[in-house]
Amino acid sequence: MCGITGWIDWDQDLSRERETLERMNECLACRGPDAQGIWLSQRAGLCHRRLVVIDPEGGSQPMVRRYGERNLIITYNGTLYNMEELRRDLTARGHQLYSRSDTELVLAAYAEWGVEAPQHLNGIFAFAIWDEKEKSLYMARDRIGVKPLFYTEEKNRLLFASELKALLAHPDVEPRLGEEGLAEVLALGPARTPGHGVFQGIKELRPGHWLKATRDRIQTYAYWKLESKPHPDNLDQTVQRVRELFIDAVQRQLVSDVPVGTMLSGGLDSSAISACAVDVFRKHGKGRLKTFSVDYVGNDRYFKPNEFQPNADAPWVRRMVEHIGSDHHDIWIDTPDLVPALEKALYARDLPGMADVDASLILFAKEVKKTATVVLSGECADEVFGGYPWFHREEMVNADTFPWALKTEEKMKFFSPEVVRSIRPLEYVSDRYQEALQEVPRLPGEAADEARIRELFYLNLTRWMPTLLDRKDRMTMAMGLEARVPFCDHNLVEYVWNVPWAFKRAEGREKGLLRKAMTGILPEDVLWRKKSPFPKTHHPVYLKMVRERALAILDEGSSPALQLLNTKELRRFAERDLSKVHLPWFGQLMNVPQLFATIIQLDLWMREYDVKI
Repeated sequence: MCGITGWIDWDQDLSRERETLERMNECLACRGPDAQGIWLSQRAGLCHRRLVVIDPEGGSQPMVRRYGERNLIITYNGTLYNMEELRRDLTARGHQLYSRSDTELVLAAYAEWGVEAPQHLNGIFAFAIWDEKEKSLYMARDRIGVKPLFYTEEKNRLLFASELKALLAHPDVEPRLGEEGLAEVLALGPARTPGHGVFQGIKELRPGHWLKATRDRIQTYAYWKLESKPHPDNLDQTVQRVRELFIDAVQRQLVSDVPVGTMLSGGLDSSAISACAVDVFRKHGKGRLKTFSVDYVGNDRYFKPNEFQPNADAPWVRRMVEHIGSDHHDIWIDTPDLVPALEKALYARDLPGMADVDASLILFAKEVKKTATVVLSGECADEVFGGYPWFHREEMVNADTFPWALKTEEKMKFFSPEVVRSIRPLEYVSDRYQEALQEVPRLPGEAADEARIRELFYLNLTRWMPTLLDRKDRMTMAMGLEARVPFCDHNLVEYVWNVPWAFKRAEGREKGLLRKAMTGILPEDVLWRKKSPFPKTHHPVYLKMVRERALAILDEGSSPALQLLNTKELRRFAERDLSKVHLPWFGQLMNVPQLFATIIQLDLWMREYDVKI
């Protein structure tokens, strides 16, 4: 994995702008700690920061290749999982390849198929290709949106980057928020509307899209979309097909020239990945798989079961380690370390995010990186197979809004009345919700209840899942760790999308289809364990620390975030006995402590990024 950025200008001579490009590239050093490069001409500057995973010698970037009379230059972030098939196909078509790197395969694919190249790629990627003869820039992003890509266009130039910070390093790109950007951060946040870059003038290239820019026009196109059609298989056939697709995805995603491991929580998703990975390791004589789990000092004393987290992970991790015989690493986080890590997490995401849910992952990734460079992780199984409570509770299924944001009105009480009037948060969230529903690919003749479940899956895949993928990419790449997500394999997602709800909830359980598909691979008790999300601290000191720090921000009186906050309501709320307050204002994990942590991140963000409103 890597970081990419660049600047295309059809008027200004970029050969004089190396210093600015170097500054933009340096912002992405954490994504690519192993090497860097810049390719520069009069009209284009392409930059690259490299994390070496495949072909250390032959994969240097930006990569330049000549195809006939065309010079093509690529800067690429990602990993292909169909390298061998693609290599055979391109070689048969007459392409001479000079390396083992997937970068060269992407470049040759573009030379062969042009804008249709992404349709031939299986993997996670974001890349930009400059055609020196045509004076055109082509960019593309993977189908699910695992790898990020932002851009801004103005007059006759276009700037792009893996992360917002690299764009903001350009002197002409300001961290300015309009009403819509504020609504994204305060009302939708930490979720984000697909395609929205939050800051004025910045856009995100949406998943499954490509962009082509010339002097005369900028064109974007969706090369991949979910398609709704009748499901042809019975339950037994469906279970077998899911098993085959999943095992294939895990096997493909283990490709690497550097150490690979898995994140293991003892839950269904990570356990399935780890068990399949161990099988691949054994078949190919790769030794013992490295597995990694995270927990918090003191959680054995303070853990309290709740509807979202019914039991602790630690005993289940032990169960799986004994079952698969992995080389396991327990990583412990001390709760007080979460508070300073909020700043690291903010800088990694460039926006206020999931508070300590982000911070804990960045601390986890830092320790994993000491042993491995690539990890497979269980994100997105809940979105693909229907694991969340909002798939199974009637009041959440039928809620006329995003089911993870049912408390938006209560959340907005903590922001200033002037800001709330300006951004109209309930109206904004409702408009974005209706916008998402309009995109749902309908199946003619589908029963109303099935059609509603299809809507929920679409909302999860396109509005909720990107929040978790943003988190996973930014927090791991901030530590130079590449995270791969087998449940995002597009072949698996396409197939399961059309599987009837009755199959998905086989045996009346969340992710029942996945459980049946993993029968014989996992122990029965792990197979049917109730869903438990990413672990968080239950130590009361965390609430105490973030509460005190948030109140200190209010007391100090100089924070630029104060213009956004209802300080009176925040103080009143903070004076309550919060040990008994339940305010799940976003998703499953963001409750009372995360509200205070969000205030801390909002203050840091507006100070450190000099955000202008």
